[in-house]
Amino acid sequence: MTLPEAIVYLLASSGYGMKTEQIAREINARRLHVRKDGEAVTGKQVYAVVMAHPEMFVKSEGRIRLMI
Repeated sequence: MTLPEAIVYLLASSGYGMKTEQIAREINARRLHVRKDGEAVTGKQVYAVVMAHPEMFVKSEGRIRLMI
């Protein structure tokens, strides 16, 4: 799945939202998204996706949540 899809998947089951590093750690642990170069997804990549999709995600109180 794509990185935005993986983030949505994780946040859909998280009632309180998650920090970018937590999201990256879970994506890597569950292998929800694998980079083309085989490296682990980073918190910076998660943050970039969140900022690129304000229609999908909201950042508040240091946590990322789904836009409802």
